[in-house]
Amino acid sequence: MKWFNECKTLDEVKATYKKLAKQHHPDLGGDTVTMQEINKEYAFACAKVIKGANFSDEKTEQEIKFSEEYRVALEKVIHLEDVNIELVGFWIWVTGNTYPVKAILKDAGFFFASKKLAWYFRTGEYQVSSRGEKSLDEIRSKYGSEVLKADKRRKIA
Repeated sequence: MKWFNECKTLDEVKATYKKLAKQHHPDLGGDTVTMQEINKEYAFACAKVIKGANFSDEKTEQEIKFSEEYRVALEKVIHLEDVNIELVGFWIWVTGNTYPVKAILKDAGFFFASKKLAWYFRTGEYQVSSRGEKSLDEIRSKYGSEVLKADKRRKIA
């Protein structure tokens, strides 16, 4: 492996993938061939780490599927301009100037949370029954937040 040699855990593989996607995604100045290599190696690295974790066959399949769904969703939106993308718990949140790219977000499997004025992605097992009772800041406080892509626009005071 070229890209994920140092990764020992699934979280390390995911973090490395996010960093590499920001650097090599074609929509961000990278090239398609390199990104395809990274995608192939990412799938292999996830499988290798998961197999080494001695999960049951069912849990192994679930973890691989989970990783792949998030990778695909991120890949579809990481190039978008004027948006913030962050991982909060097991959900991906997109904020900023999302109106011009709402069709792309919908196509990528994101849902709009009108009370939070933000888009989110999550897999089915992380669906919750509460209806927007907490603010996005409260959710960040509870689960932690990792910014994957910050809006680069400069704000004029």
